[in-house]
Amino acid sequence: MREIEGDGESESLIAVESTESPRGESETQKPLLLALNCAMLSLGTCGGPLLMRLYYLYGGSGVWLSSWLETGGWPAIFLALAVAYLRRRSAEGPSARIVLMDPFLFAASAVVGVLTGVDDYLYAYGVARLPASTSALLIATQLAFTAGFAFLLVRQQFTSYSINSVYLLTVAAGVLALNASSDRPAGESDQEYYAGFFMTLGAAALYGFVLPLVELMYKKAKQAVTYSLVLEIQLVMCFFATAFCTVGMLVNKDFQAIPTEAKNYELGEALYYVVLVGNAIAWQLFFLGVIGVIFCASSLFSGIMIAVLLPVTEILAIICFRETFQAVKGVSLALSLWGLASYFYGEFKLAKKEKERAAAAAEAD
Repeated sequence: MREIEGDGESESLIAVESTESPRGESETQKPLLLALNCAMLSLGTCGGPLLMRLYYLYGGSGVWLSSWLETGGWPAIFLALAVAYLRRRSAEGPSARIVLMDPFLFAASAVVGVLTGVDDYLYAYGVARLPASTSALLIATQLAFTAGFAFLLVRQQFTSYSINSVYLLTVAAGVLALNASSDRPAGESDQEYYAGFFMTLGAAALYGFVLPLVELMYKKAKQAVTYSLVLEIQLVMCFFATAFCTVGMLVNKDFQAIPTEAKNYELGEALYYVVLVGNAIAWQLFFLGVIGVIFCASSLFSGIMIAVLLPVTEILAIICFRETFQAVKGVSLALSLWGLASYFYGEFKLAKKEKERAAAAAEAD
């Protein structure tokens, strides 16, 4: 059981107790669930950006299409929800509820979904203009934004190490911005490069806000938050994000352009559709992993996982796409890793201090 503070009074929600069975997600199951979601998050964080960049490199140009694909795989969640419902039905009988979400959570999920759709567009625009290794470094600043918004929204503690991490990640992004000419793709103007740069930075900031917002939504929920409910929240969020991007695609006439773009794709028409489907799968794994990690741990831990995997994405981009690795990228990567190490060390010291304080309190009792 975890205590959740809200509006001057304390509520107790059994976060691990499920309506699916008398036991629900037990404490022994939760680490396994966390590991599964971390694995999905890892595959999505590394695979999504690379597949999106692959789409752009060989003739793809639909920014709204790429945005749409980031959450367009949402119908796959119905399979997981069907399994969860069958579990509930076997435990509770015909009276088992098909839908667990109440109106408050539905409305909150819809709002977060629209924000996610905006973030999808910002990110897709940035990846279209920047090398994958550069966009990965910029997205690393998301940890700084996540930490800041987590402090404001869910009272996440700050330390001097956290502040140092934010500073280093900001400087790392600044180093890239000051050396745009060394990284700009051939044939791209400074204006296009900087537009992509700041759009990617905006995507990092917005998603850094979305992660703690999801955690706050869990805490303010007036019902027990179970993994089945988390899947429903993810479904609604992705649906509204996709709906937002669908409007953009209709206005931009991207649906009509797909067949022509497929025929002209440098890797061939068949591989064009494989890349699109791969994008949808990878990004759905990312979003499922994110929301699952927040449920099992916290929004900040989810942000940490993303930040840790970004250097891996950068290295894979250099290997797969033969992107140049100038000295400026090395400096930026070193600053980013230093910032992450500072953050982890601070969290380690804080956890150690909390453990010692709890032990002292137990002895006093």
